[in-house]
Amino acid sequence: MSSNECGSGDDQYLIRVSDKIPTLEECTLFVSHPSCGAISSFSGITRNNFDGKTVVKLSYEGYVPMAEKELRKICDEARTKYPSIFRIAAVHILGDCPVESASVILCASSPHRRDAMHCVEFCIDELKGRVPVWKREVYMEKDGNAVWKENVEWSEGKQKRVMTKEKESER
Repeated sequence: MSSNECGSGDDQYLIRVSDKIPTLEECTLFVSHPSCGAISSFSGITRNNFDGKTVVKLSYEGYVPMAEKELRKICDEARTKYPSIFRIAAVHILGDCPVESASVILCASSPHRRDAMHCVEFCIDELKGRVPVWKREVYMEKDGNAVWKENVEWSEGKQKRVMTKEKESER
C-alpha cells in the first residue's frame, strides 16, 4: 500500500484508483490509530437492480492520475474542514464491479465520532461530483444492454454539491 499513501506526513492518506482496491478491513486498519476513538466508513456496493432492471455489474473507467490527484485534494479539504481527522482512506475501483462488491470505500479516523462521520460524508459527496471516474451499468440481456450513468451531483453539465432526487420524467 505504501506507493499510494500520501499526505502532509506521507502516512495520512491511502488513495487508490485501480482495478484492485484494498478491502474495507484494510482501509479500516490503515486509518486506525491508538489516539482515535472513532472510525467512520462508507462502502458503495453494487446492487442487483435499478428502476426495475436487473443489474449484472457496474463497469468503471477513469483517468487515474487526475482521479488520484482530485482525491488527494478532497482529503486535504476534509482535513481542513474537520481538523481532528487523523487519517483518511479513499479508494475507487476501475473495471468491472459485480453485484455485492464494493466499488468505493472511504474511511476516516478521529478522536471523536462527529468529525469522522462528517468527513466521510463530505468525501463521498465530493468524490461523486469531482473525481473523473465514469460508471456504466450493465443489465441482464432481457433488460437491455448497458447505460452510462451520470452522477446526481452533476446536472446539465454543471457540478452540484448536494444530492438531488431523480424526477419522474427522467426515469
